[in-house]
Amino acid sequence: MKAKPYIVPRPPRQERAVLVGHARGARTKREAEREHLERSLEELSLLADTAGARVADVLVQRRGAIHPATFLGKGKVAELKLLAESRDAELVIFDDDLSPAQVKNLEKTLQRKVIDRSELILDIFARRARTRESRLQVELAQLEYTLPRLTGMWKHLERQAGGIGTRGPGETQLETDRRLVREKIARLKRELEGVERERETQRARRRREFRAVIVGYTNAGKSTLFNALTRAGVFVEDRLFATLDSTTRQLVSPERDVVLLTDTVGFIRKLPHHLVASFHSTLVEAIEADVLLHVTDASDPDFRRHLTAVDQVLDDILIEPRPPRMMVFNKADRLSPDDEAALRVEFPDCLVASALKGSGLDRLREELFRRAATRGSRTGEPRAHARSHVEPRA
Repeated sequence: MKAKPYIVPRPPRQERAVLVGHARGARTKREAEREHLERSLEELSLLADTAGARVADVLVQRRGAIHPATFLGKGKVAELKLLAESRDAELVIFDDDLSPAQVKNLEKTLQRKVIDRSELILDIFARRARTRESRLQVELAQLEYTLPRLTGMWKHLERQAGGIGTRGPGETQLETDRRLVREKIARLKRELEGVERERETQRARRRREFRAVIVGYTNAGKSTLFNALTRAGVFVEDRLFATLDSTTRQLVSPERDVVLLTDTVGFIRKLPHHLVASFHSTLVEAIEADVLLHVTDASDPDFRRHLTAVDQVLDDILIEPRPPRMMVFNKADRLSPDDEAALRVEFPDCLVASALKGSGLDRLREELFRRAATRGSRTGEPRAHARSHVEPRA
């Protein structure tokens, strides 16, 4: 009997994408606006790469008003169509949120799949969700994003071929109507409430111990810092949103005093509000923290905007009074001595460290244990100590 030839399956073709940005602002602010747009499009390119797309080209429109029907002006839409055809791009990604009508009109004109920044971020979260909790959170955010886009957009939703922007709550959603989607949203919220109750039980057992929560912009090196401090071995990758699930580990001093350190999901500019709401049960760790370690990539020239973006998200999820914050500028190994000195002058109370090289970590540990001791003496509670089977970490 003749053996069948072995066929090596070909990997799926990487989607080619054209990125689209829109410049706003008065003439007097044109230079600053152009620089801001360039940074935003660079970040959108990283998001597209994280989602598995290859950026073929970038198109920018510089005009004051957004067209209500197609976001771009008529001439720019025609230019975008020619650009996508010449670059053989089957995907167009907008840096700003689009209305359902704009997506429908653009797809009809361009004859290509059109998604916005929020849908791209949701796709990345769907791709990287691992635990039951994060999958529930992402599914809820996707459904709430999709719900207002159902009417008249079945063609937009019925994408059977897969690809970026199509990883939704499942094939069955394609045949649902608004009522079924709302029912599923309600069910997911009930399930997440159950998960949140479980988390609350865990937090209640940890309230005697000093809790430090790492927050910051995505890809600032938070998980690398977390691993360097606790030897936890959580997943690290030089891409956006490598971490979705919060992880808590003990940081133990030679005197066996304990700080509970938690790694959380990173933030980003223009983070979809549905995603923030859905991840509330994860981010609630930051609400009850004794201190927030705000980690920033010191080598990023746009780090000040990153600080603002993180503060905006924290304002949404935290109530007053907010926990005290420690500024930790990471990736100091990429800074020149002059840049590091300027950073310390601008932020005199900050800590400058390199999680990769290990510099500055001893001072960070000392500060955490000092604050833990101060908190214990202030409240009159006994300081927490490590359990006997936990090895002390320097």
